[in-house]
Order: sequence, then C-alpha cells, then structure tokens
Amino acid sequence: MTAEEIKKLIRNVPDFPKPGIMFRDFTPLIGDARGFAAVVDQLAQPYVGKVDVVLGIESRGFIIGAPMAYRLGVGFAIARKPGKLPSNTVDQAYDLEYGSASLQMHQDALEGLGRVLLVDDLLATGGTAAAALQLVQKIGGNVIGCAFVVELDALKGRERLAPVNCFSLIHYD
Repeated sequence: MTAEEIKKLIRNVPDFPKPGIMFRDFTPLIGDARGFAAVVDQLAQPYVGKVDVVLGIESRGFIIGAPMAYRLGVGFAIARKPGKLPSNTVDQAYDLEYGSASLQMHQDALEGLGRVLLVDDLLATGGTAAAALQLVQKIGGNVIGCAFVVELDALKGRERLAPVNCFSLIHYD
C-alpha cells in the first residue's frame, strides 16, 4: 500500500480539539485491515533486528506499537498518563501545542532492554515524544529511533528529538 493510499484513510477533522487545530484522525486507517497491516509492516521494517523493545506512547501509540513489537519479535513497554501504572514510576512533564501534560513509566520497564524504539501515531511539536525519550533515559534505556504514522512537518517536531532518527510514513505541511 502506498503512502498516498494510506493518507486517504486518514480523516481530517478541523477545529479539534480547539479552533485552529486540524486533527489527523487515524481511526479510519486502523479500521481498514489492509491499511492497518501496511502501516504496521512499513513502520516496523526499518527496525528489524535493531531494537530490543518498542515503547508505545499513550494512547494511540499503543495501537500501533504493540503490533509493531510483535512484528519485530521484541517486547512492548508503555508510557502512560499519571496515575495509570500500579508500581514504582518515573515521570516527565511536557508542553503540548494546546496545553501541558505528563507521562510516566514503570522504573523497571526496560530492565535488560537497552535499544528502544519510540512509537506514536503523530509527531507534531515533539513534546510528547521528547518526554518519552527523557523517561527512557532516566531509567537507563537508549532510544535508537522514533516511528510515527503521521508527521506535521511545519511544526518541526523532529528537530526537538534530534539527534534521534525519526521515521514517519505520512507527511503534512
């Protein structure tokens, strides 16, 4: 499936979650069996044999990250909103393009798993992914790459994640 075919399965929702934001809704994409499989396979391909664990960022990163981990034959770890994890956690606050938030991970989420691939549905300003990257560093992991279904190029999120390599299937200006 080509990038253009995948892009056609992404719904544009103007003024969500607030006026001036164009929300790129990938639920039609993951509802399409062929599209969902293509996204998982294409995002995973560059990382075959190069990672020990996939880290999915809440919540849409779970949807893409878990099948990617399965496809890569590695474990899956999660970065969640505060108060959702039952054991000892580390946390990281960050700013969004329309507010602020925080992420947490279990302190032992990456024990023995050094090479981490961050996965999320969308890269905008890079705040969420940068927070996840900082969490991984706090608990001793090494982020070797970030994979996204969609990237909003004009917001320059990949610059915030440098020097970590970012791979995105779909790009919007």
